[in-house]
Amino acid sequence: MEFLNYLISGISLGSIYAIIALGYTMVYGIAKMLNFAHGDVIMVGGYISFCTVFYLGLPSWLSVLIAMAVCTVLGVVIEGLAYKPLRSAPSLAVLITAIGVSYFLQNAALLIWGATPKVYVPVVEGSMPLFGGKLSISYVSLLTVVVCIIIMVGLTLFTGKTKMGKAMRACSEDKGAAQLMGINVNRTISMTFAIGSALAAVAGVLQCSFIPMLEPTTGSMPGIKAFTAAVFGGIGSIPGAFLGGLLLGIIESLAKAYISTQLANSIVFAVLIIVLLVRPAGLLGKYVPEKV
Repeated sequence: MEFLNYLISGISLGSIYAIIALGYTMVYGIAKMLNFAHGDVIMVGGYISFCTVFYLGLPSWLSVLIAMAVCTVLGVVIEGLAYKPLRSAPSLAVLITAIGVSYFLQNAALLIWGATPKVYVPVVEGSMPLFGGKLSISYVSLLTVVVCIIIMVGLTLFTGKTKMGKAMRACSEDKGAAQLMGINVNRTISMTFAIGSALAAVAGVLQCSFIPMLEPTTGSMPGIKAFTAAVFGGIGSIPGAFLGGLLLGIIESLAKAYISTQLANSIVFAVLIIVLLVRPAGLLGKYVPEKV
């Protein structure tokens, strides 16, 4: 029963990583850039949800929708102001800009909400007892897994069936050819950032419900681990981000339980290195030879 408890906790934590990783993998797959400010959008989503519940007294489900709306606008603004002017710039310039945006969001949150950690009220409370009370699953864990599956299936259908989703796939393959075919590349990339930022808001609420503490650096480590999950599963692949997030959460939970809480993060990154040595494109990633 103890193992099952750790496994369920790992799946729940991995589902949060998977939701964040889906945002990373969409932006990278289409814009070919690493948005390291994505983790801080998670933090903003958590703060918006906290303020709407704590100060305005709104229900939790409505606070999630408001957080999604705010983070969607924030993602589009960040893309338009910081990344759009760097479309043809070297990747190093975009990477440095992303780090700068990350620090800007952290310090803005520090000025607005202060450094004192906020105690977050989970969106759902309580747990479901199983096996005569020997095992219990929190409703937050169940909600996190269900939401993650719905998002993964929804994104897969969106990119495969809708006109905008097909435009995203076309931009991912070849932006120049997509533009010649009449696709608005700038609008498609902005839509990608909007969807990724909305997912970050959902992940922020679930992350704060899972670990009910909120501060300006809340999204930093989950963002790094989610990026690791995206690379682990195969960055650019939606099923890969989902699989990578789940595996990463399970490895971290079991490492904390059976090896060491201090070494858990090291073990996670060591597993990533081993996987990349065997499969450089990730578990579900495809190797694409570079044309010279």
